[in-house]
Amino acid sequence: MVSRVSNTVSHAPRSLPARTRRWAAPGVAAALVFAAPAFGQAYATRQLGDWTIAASKDGSGCFISRAFDQPGGTTLLLGLDRDGSNHFSVLNENWSIRPQDRLKLTFRLSQGGYPNHQAIGIVADGKQGFVAAFDPKFPTSFAGSKALHIDRGTTPVARLPLDGSGAAVVELRRCVDAQHGPAKAAAGDDGIPRDPFAERPKGRQKR
Repeated sequence: MVSRVSNTVSHAPRSLPARTRRWAAPGVAAALVFAAPAFGQAYATRQLGDWTIAASKDGSGCFISRAFDQPGGTTLLLGLDRDGSNHFSVLNENWSIRPQDRLKLTFRLSQGGYPNHQAIGIVADGKQGFVAAFDPKFPTSFAGSKALHIDRGTTPVARLPLDGSGAAVVELRRCVDAQHGPAKAAAGDDGIPRDPFAERPKGRQKR
């Protein structure tokens, strides 16, 4: 499955990069459509194992996506723009995240981690989820990792296998190169609740 991003300009929180704020816009709910066609001028959508690679509609970059056979139909998407910035989303139909919710999530890869990292709630394709921006090293760490664990404090959010991510990220970079020529240098069950974002009783909250 492949995502495409609208050019909607939003009033999303200013603490995230401009393109990531655009992902968090209310209008993205209708714009993040999962479909087969690619929109890049010089790159055709292709499948590598469980991963789909496609160019963005506006030619600003490319995306890899993968669907997981898990409760709620978890979908993962990693976008890489030609300026070296990235945006990462996970969606699930069971989650109760609301658009514009500000979240602090911990992301643990086999190679590196991002504790208490900011994410913004989005709704897309009938699912709720979040979008986050990472440092330029994230795609490399993602490619070299066997799994991604995401937690909300002590609550597990997702446990996602990343087999094949190395080849998918290599192809992702090729797709980005095809959009603009040589790539620019970077700027610098399992215990998981059905809905890890549900409101918790006040008496049970840990500080």
